[in-house]
Amino acid sequence: MNAFDEAAVNKFKSYLLIFCFSIIVIALGYVFGRIYGRGSEIIIWFFMSIAFIIAIIMALISYYLGDKAALSISSAYPANRKDHAHYINSVEGLAIAAQMPTPKIYVIPDQAINAFATGRNPENSSIAVTEGALKKLNRVELEGVIAHEMSHVKNYDIRLMTITVILVGLIALLSDFFLRGLIFGGGSDDEGGNSNLIFIIAGIVLAILAPIIAQLIQLAISRKREYAADATGAILSRHPEGLANALKKIEKDGIETKHANKATAHMYFAHPLKKGFWNNLFSTHPPLTERIKRLEHM
Repeated sequence: MNAFDEAAVNKFKSYLLIFCFSIIVIALGYVFGRIYGRGSEIIIWFFMSIAFIIAIIMALISYYLGDKAALSISSAYPANRKDHAHYINSVEGLAIAAQMPTPKIYVIPDQAINAFATGRNPENSSIAVTEGALKKLNRVELEGVIAHEMSHVKNYDIRLMTITVILVGLIALLSDFFLRGLIFGGGSDDEGGNSNLIFIIAGIVLAILAPIIAQLIQLAISRKREYAADATGAILSRHPEGLANALKKIEKDGIETKHANKATAHMYFAHPLKKGFWNNLFSTHPPLTERIKRLEHM
């Protein structure tokens, strides 16, 4: 698949992702209304309408402001030529090679080796690299990491990643709100009998499963995308070994990216969270050893 086809597929996936998350939110709204509305059709439709409006607003926010949210969460600050001349020159040079606009350039105040790209399209994109990466990687390795992130920009991966940050958080928030409401007695109702009990059980199941489904969608989007970005980045930088060596340094370093969290983890060059069974099980990235192996065989 060439870069144009990859970008077209990712644009379609972005709209499909918004649709799928909207369905989940509206379903939660229906269950909220069915349980808390005491059987009233007006209240059920009211809850569904509110859920739909929330879904639309959050989709628009994620599309237009998601990149700013991701940069804010990571505490990224703009790079400057006095302190980051090589970094800026590398981004500008690779943007020319990729025949795309130069992204805005940021630095993340973190000693781990990592980076991410964000935005809704190549014309409105940003790249952020950690201070640790700037200190610990040599020129070829850093260019490999930047080229990897540039491929995310060119292929419209960034739109998918940015939208996912906001929508996954929304699903988790609504599910938590629903479960807390049940705990504090918001769903108690003597009318409706078994019917109401069935919807309470369905609501609990949906509220528990919704964040898991959102996480699985996030994983499905992320893992395959990283292999493709490695391959495209290696071609763009012309040094597959540089990218492979950067991954080896990350593996040896073993430092958690402190400014990352579960909502933004899928955006990073390498999985940023602390190693452990649960984090590894739900890792948004393929294993470092497998990525290194593939690059070494290019």
